[in-house]
Amino acid sequence: MSARGVGKLCFLKKTVNAAVYQDVLETFLIPTVEEQFGEEDFIFQQDLAPAHAAKSTKDWFTKKQLEVLAWPANSPDLNVIENLWAIVKRKIRDRKPTTLDQLKQNIATAWEAVSAETCDKLVKSMPRRLRAVIQAKGAATKY
Repeated sequence: MSARGVGKLCFLKKTVNAAVYQDVLETFLIPTVEEQFGEEDFIFQQDLAPAHAAKSTKDWFTKKQLEVLAWPANSPDLNVIENLWAIVKRKIRDRKPTTLDQLKQNIATAWEAVSAETCDKLVKSMPRRLRAVIQAKGAATKY
């Protein structure tokens, strides 16, 4: 997701290691970036999950000439994607899927219904999030 909206949703059936992550980036991130940004610059945000921090993943970003936001170790979770997932969960909370396919469809429908305006508000909240963490000296915040 970016301030311009959500990208294509990806359901994985396997554990995410560096190779799987890079495949997801290649298959889903690159087309989304091309669609949402074209030739404009952007900064990619991710946390330091092992697949994200792997040397081969760092090399992948370097090869693709994509800038990644520096992310401190042991930082509070400020990634706005967590708030986006909470929005999606609220949208499907009252549905009662009985199969995995129904669950996936509910999630996909809720994901596609997220507006670019909602995504933009989440992204624009980052300065407030960072100030709150600084004020709390790294302790928990409302985010």
